[in-house]
Amino acid sequence: MLNETWKKLQNGSDIRGVAMEGVEGQPVNLTPEIAKQIACSFGAWLSERTGKLLSELTVAVGNDSRLSAGELNGAVTQGLSMLGITVVDCGLCSTPAMFMTTVMEGYRYDGSVMLTASHLPFNRNGLKFFTKDGGLEKSDITAILELAQEKIYTKAGKPGAIKSLDFIQVYAADLVRKIRNKTGEERPLEGFRILVDAGNGAGGFYADQVLKPLGACTEGSQFLNPDGSFPNHIPNPEDKTAMASIQKAVLAFHADLGIIFDTDVDRAGAVDRFGREINRNRIIALIAAIALEEHPGATIVTDSITSSGLKKFIESELGGVHHRFKRGYKNVINEAIRLNREGIFTPVAMETSGHGALKENYFLDDGAYLIAKILIKMAQLKKEGKTIDSLIEKLEEPAEAKEFRMAISCSDFKTYGNSVIEKLETFSQKQKGWSVEPNNYEGIRVTCDKDHGDGWFLLRLSLHDPLMPLNVESNTPGGTKVITDVLRGFFGDFAQLDSSSL
Repeated sequence: MLNETWKKLQNGSDIRGVAMEGVEGQPVNLTPEIAKQIACSFGAWLSERTGKLLSELTVAVGNDSRLSAGELNGAVTQGLSMLGITVVDCGLCSTPAMFMTTVMEGYRYDGSVMLTASHLPFNRNGLKFFTKDGGLEKSDITAILELAQEKIYTKAGKPGAIKSLDFIQVYAADLVRKIRNKTGEERPLEGFRILVDAGNGAGGFYADQVLKPLGACTEGSQFLNPDGSFPNHIPNPEDKTAMASIQKAVLAFHADLGIIFDTDVDRAGAVDRFGREINRNRIIALIAAIALEEHPGATIVTDSITSSGLKKFIESELGGVHHRFKRGYKNVINEAIRLNREGIFTPVAMETSGHGALKENYFLDDGAYLIAKILIKMAQLKKEGKTIDSLIEKLEEPAEAKEFRMAISCSDFKTYGNSVIEKLETFSQKQKGWSVEPNNYEGIRVTCDKDHGDGWFLLRLSLHDPLMPLNVESNTPGGTKVITDVLRGFFGDFAQLDSSSL
């Protein structure tokens, strides 16, 4: 059983913690020593999982651009080595690339560790772990932390070798090869101006190592240099400031496409030639359009807060099946894997956050690969005199979309939140013009007719925190207010739910 100190480091299927001083009220709990213990525990876990001796294992270690990356990388590398494991230090890398070290021909390491905290502030860091089967599950992380807590691992008499490898260069070359194979051209992006905004994270390689070899002009790309203080904006495709920055650059340089990555490049967003963001529902629609052209009638899995317009687009315009599931990229990916096992062909699993995974790419949430799919389609459409934005021109989008995050103040927040959801279902069934959607996998989703809000809302429990996010969309200006006015009266009866934001 994990004590509170170690339990606080678990964030679902990842490890996250405070690695640096600098933010008041956030004491450091992910020190180099703690990172070393966790690395040792991963080594012990991996040895048991693979059936190999520690001295027979090879593990790759990489990091994003965070200020604490170097120190933590050194601690992880040292921890693995002192167990006798051979360590390959990949330095600055992306999360998807670190997974690829376990499956790519010529490498196929037993495991890999990525030091990242995605888009979180500069003082945070974390660890993600991979084997050839993909990212570890929540139960695996718990097991590793339990080993670390009890220090259940054995030092080797002889440390394992430590090697260095610029794997991001290998990974980038592989993307270039795949794009050339699919387009049949050496320089398929000749004539395109494509900008990259890496937000000073790990994605800066994409401009020089992927786009330029394919013939694209990248002048106007910004914030490519790694800088863990993130001086320009948060590396996050969902961040409004970040998205506005790449939109402005696309318009200023008359670019054909803008690309924006999060810190460790497992998420991506884009901007079309008109400066319109291709994000959230729009990027899911674009990837679905590409996938369903390749696989007619297939199923597309998304998270729970995707719009009604997206469902209509996937099913009525593209002829696919939209399977709306739970929030959480691992939930979405695992559901797609489950459907495939049951014989339901599902090529795409994608969350509105920009996490997108394709069956053809190990169901790895890989922002760089998603963008590669878009680039391939851009090159193909150019021969037809079309542009990438034409693929989603029939996507109906809401006039308004809002999210409210309501805090729960009691200790047993899950029981309380589920009670709210249960009572809201009863309440909604009595409201004129409202209908509770069947086959809903998370919280409660209600459709509101044209006279009673002209949209929908979804209330759910946060995956980890004492919060109840409420998403509301309407096809009519002012429609979200119509819906929230009714909900405000309902939520007023729950003293331990803070609905003041409505």
